[in-house]
Amino acid sequence: MLNYALTFFLFSLIAALFGFSGIAAATAGIAQICFYIFIVLFIISLLTHVAHRGDRLTK
Repeated sequence: MLNYALTFFLFSLIAALFGFSGIAAATAGIAQICFYIFIVLFIISLLTHVAHRGDRLTK
């Protein structure tokens, strides 16, 4: 997911460099959405890992 965010970010930078402001704004928005989804999934994964690790320590 983070790779998609970085890819769309690079596309938006290249589009902005060539003057395609509409495409640059659209790809920057997509990159931002992908990044936020990545952060949420990372936090969920981290919390579930900590919860499972806590189960092993109590047994």
